[in-house]
Amino acid sequence: MPSQRFAPPTEVPGLAARRIAADIVDGVLHKHRTLDDQLDGGGAHPGLKTLADRDRALMRRMVATVLRRLGTLGHVLSRLLDKGIPAEAPRAQSALLIGAAQILWMDVPDHAAVDLSVRLVQSDRRAARYAGLVNAVLRRCAREGKALVEEVATQSLDLPPWLLARWSAHYGETAARDMALALGHEPSLDLTVKSDAAQWASRLHGEVLPTGTVRTQLHGSVTMLPGFSEGQWWVQDAAAALPARLFGDVAGKSIADLCAAPGGKTAQLVHAGANVVAVDRSPARVARLRENLARLSLQAETVVADAVEWAGPLQSFDGVLIDAPCTSTGTIRRHPDVAWLRQESDIAALTALQQRLLRKSVSLLKPGGMLVYCTCSLEAEEGEQAIAALLAAEPGFRRVPIQPSEVSGVAEIITADGDLRTLPSHLPNADPRLGGLDGFFAARLVKS
Repeated sequence: MPSQRFAPPTEVPGLAARRIAADIVDGVLHKHRTLDDQLDGGGAHPGLKTLADRDRALMRRMVATVLRRLGTLGHVLSRLLDKGIPAEAPRAQSALLIGAAQILWMDVPDHAAVDLSVRLVQSDRRAARYAGLVNAVLRRCAREGKALVEEVATQSLDLPPWLLARWSAHYGETAARDMALALGHEPSLDLTVKSDAAQWASRLHGEVLPTGTVRTQLHGSVTMLPGFSEGQWWVQDAAAALPARLFGDVAGKSIADLCAAPGGKTAQLVHAGANVVAVDRSPARVARLRENLARLSLQAETVVADAVEWAGPLQSFDGVLIDAPCTSTGTIRRHPDVAWLRQESDIAALTALQQRLLRKSVSLLKPGGMLVYCTCSLEAEEGEQAIAALLAAEPGFRRVPIQPSEVSGVAEIITADGDLRTLPSHLPNADPRLGGLDGFFAARLVKS
């Protein structure tokens, strides 16, 4: 009888994906590195190159599920552990989080989730002695975990307390709970198409939202989807696609797009006929913007510069779009790391920058020119209060209220002042993966 060859741990199917997922979770929670930094560009995890597309997608889902459900996972594991998660062995913590996330929310067999988490711990020198603990805890999680999740289903544990308190104070407790619930679901893929949204929705097995965005649940590599290489569409959350539309007919008009990368709004404006100057301070992000425009066969002038310091051309602009740097709390459904990387203390520095950008628009706009200011933040200081401060300081500006007809009749996303305010709980759907929007604020002003 031939002898059996047992694969070493590094060759066990699925283990590499879980090792990289553990590294990335550890990077967010202990090293304060963003998901984007760890998944793309020069700082990306080196192991990503070795993963097949299927394992890469699995790894991303594991990481996102852990970060999306971190508070609930903490509750479940605290009930299953007598002494808490071992602080001196980060790999044991990551293995428990990833294993429990698979058991409770992912379509992974329990035995595989347990076995591979144990192997993950065994392969780490500091954590190896906790292999038995990880095994026992995750087996209990498979038996008791879902009941423990139900115990806290209404408590919104998956948001940092400071953020939940802010949202409850500003939007009301019911709205804050609805928003937290919406953030617990993996979002769909939103696309802005150049034309014939119905046809692309059909080809991509999706649907056309009331706002005209095509929404699909297709997963995997975006670059492999029909229409990508032909430049027929670009990825853009449905809420992010609204601010550029507030300029109305831009054919032949000059628009400055400040903080423009990665270029979704620039692409909208160029496609609609505007002459756009896209400004961003990051050379790498501007390079990405240029790549995106080239794929879409769209042309804009691109400038690497700090928008606040940028001198601008001799001629003033018909319009200025400011997509200002912000806490990005409105994007947690797509970027769940934001919830755990941001602090309430970040808001003050960002609001100061937002005011500098708003004041900059004064010198860039022609008389009668239009300013559209937006942020992907749910914090009032970065939206409603920022515009109130500008209007108080600059009497030459007036608000032009947004009409429901300009946002396809979705009146719930317009505030009493006539600004745009989308919430993660807007556009609900019976399938929660097909509902929701990023949280955006946008206001439209005219320079007299």
